[in-house]
Amino acid sequence: MKTILDQSAEPLEAFKEFRRAYPDYENTHLLDELRESDFSRLDAQGHIYLDYTGGGLYGQSQIDRHMDLLRGTVFGNPHSTNPTSLRTSELIEKTRDHVLDFFNASPEEYGIVFTANASQAMKLVGESYPFDVGDNFLLTFDNHNSVNGIREFDRAHGSTTTYIPVVPPDMRVAEDSLEHALKLATTGENNLFAFPAQSNFSGVQHPLGWIKRAQACGWDVLLDAAAFVPTNRLDLGQWHPDYVALSFYKMFGYPTGVGALIARWPALKKLHRPWFAGGTITVASVQADRYYLAEGAAAFEDGTLDYTNIPAVDFGLDFLESVGLEQIHLRVRCLTDWLLQNLLSLRHRNGKQLVQLFGPSGLESRGATITLNLKDRNGQTIDHDIIERLAKERKISLRTGCFCNPGAGEVALGLSKQELLKCFQSSTQSMTYDDFRLCIDGRSVGAVRISTGIASNFMDAFSFLKFTKQFLDK
Repeated sequence: MKTILDQSAEPLEAFKEFRRAYPDYENTHLLDELRESDFSRLDAQGHIYLDYTGGGLYGQSQIDRHMDLLRGTVFGNPHSTNPTSLRTSELIEKTRDHVLDFFNASPEEYGIVFTANASQAMKLVGESYPFDVGDNFLLTFDNHNSVNGIREFDRAHGSTTTYIPVVPPDMRVAEDSLEHALKLATTGENNLFAFPAQSNFSGVQHPLGWIKRAQACGWDVLLDAAAFVPTNRLDLGQWHPDYVALSFYKMFGYPTGVGALIARWPALKKLHRPWFAGGTITVASVQADRYYLAEGAAAFEDGTLDYTNIPAVDFGLDFLESVGLEQIHLRVRCLTDWLLQNLLSLRHRNGKQLVQLFGPSGLESRGATITLNLKDRNGQTIDHDIIERLAKERKISLRTGCFCNPGAGEVALGLSKQELLKCFQSSTQSMTYDDFRLCIDGRSVGAVRISTGIASNFMDAFSFLKFTKQFLDK
């Protein structure tokens, strides 16, 4: 057990205790220099940023490089062979190669499809996967809504959707549930299994060994890597999912409009686009009513790519590599463990815990995302809207709600299928978030989420702990 912070400790004293308890933190001193150079706006404006799972922060040097490129380059639409178009195409292909290299993905095995974000990457898979009667779509309860939405495509084609539950309080998948679910693959049919490398709700990191295990059972595997890759190394030379979805702004903050689908070539060829657009075809005819789809990634990059911003991805990857993903990983692990232990040590005078944690209380197979609710001295949940409002007053950026992850939220908060069905049946037209809360008798339908990342330091963690203590004995 690491040193628990005395409730009256001041920042300097607390930091000394922290450094004694986490000596490896000293190996991340480069990130403190980076905080002063590339992220100085945080301290200059008094921000405590704890929403890295929602969006990463960009470094000043990234922006400077991109602005220099924009000022010094004439960009042309890449769908041409004129000089400015060729230069643009070179920059795009350079970035495409850099993405493959960053994830150690062989170009012989993987291709890169640039998208607007991870959600669009997953929609591409969902709308293009050859679902049919007898096929299967398997996913864990704690998938993001962008993955949950794929069920609408498979159901429209008569396929079967199956969810694997997660089990509180750690919010992990039980081994027997996984074993049973993987056996549901239909031989000779299309079977798609989707899961997050890291849950954006609980921080749980599901075993990447599931990939090979599922493929051996006849599943194509879609890996949602959006919450995982900002602070963890995803090595596609070791792990070989069929499809990987991610957003670059989660990794390094800028640009916000570029993501990627990284797909194995056989898996990409398995997809069939339900439409075509500019850039996705080689030839199309109105009178002949025919078209030829482009080969490879081009068939999935609808219209004109965001060609002035894609080179900024190249700079963002350079930025992460210059810092070292391992340093970021080490720092957030130290901060996460310290936060977990100190938050869980907080108790009201009557002995009841202040913090209810949704997810693992230790570091094993978990990321830098912490989701919780605060309980008053009577054991009642303090409304997360109140917490968010008070955090805003202190310029603390955190996230509340269910984080587009309803399955994990329903399990964590103990909402039953029966009461959820009753709510949906009570409103056939539409339902707001407030309507939903009233429908289940005003019970909590959300939680509080904090997450650390590249620019986080001890004072960010200390400030949140201090903020949390104000709710003791209330």
